[in-house]
Amino acid sequence: MPERPNPARIVADADVLAADLLVGGAAREALDRVRRHSWVELVASDPLLDETEALVAALADADLAADHRARLDRERVRADHPAGDHPALASAHHGSAAHLLSFDEGLRSVKAGLTLQPRVSVSVRSPDAFARLFDPESLYAAVEGGDYPGPDRDPRA
Repeated sequence: MPERPNPARIVADADVLAADLLVGGAAREALDRVRRHSWVELVASDPLLDETEALVAALADADLAADHRARLDRERVRADHPAGDHPALASAHHGSAAHLLSFDEGLRSVKAGLTLQPRVSVSVRSPDAFARLFDPESLYAAVEGGDYPGPDRDPRA
């Protein structure tokens, strides 16, 4: 396990990545907060992108799913992990991410937290909780140093 996860690295589970595209709402709000800042990174493994693509294809269509995957592939920091690992948890662990966004209540439970903590140092939150708690100004001071310049990217570009 990495000594300290990077607080400016975020993983979004496949359900959140698909909801961002197809629904909007809390998933889009949370991920737009990430995309607004070039110094905040979205981490994802190939298996996580595979899972997201399959989910979008099942809920919408294969062409949209392939286009979405291509965009995510361009935007992400790639994490590699062993086959068979949970794609989002393994992306967080091997990608040194401090945050994991998921709608999966099982991942966000106290029991899961107690099980994960000895192995993976990651905060698992719902997208709406992350959006409420994400403070780019204090995070910038801790990660980059200096005065927070504000958002530097268009999240919809």
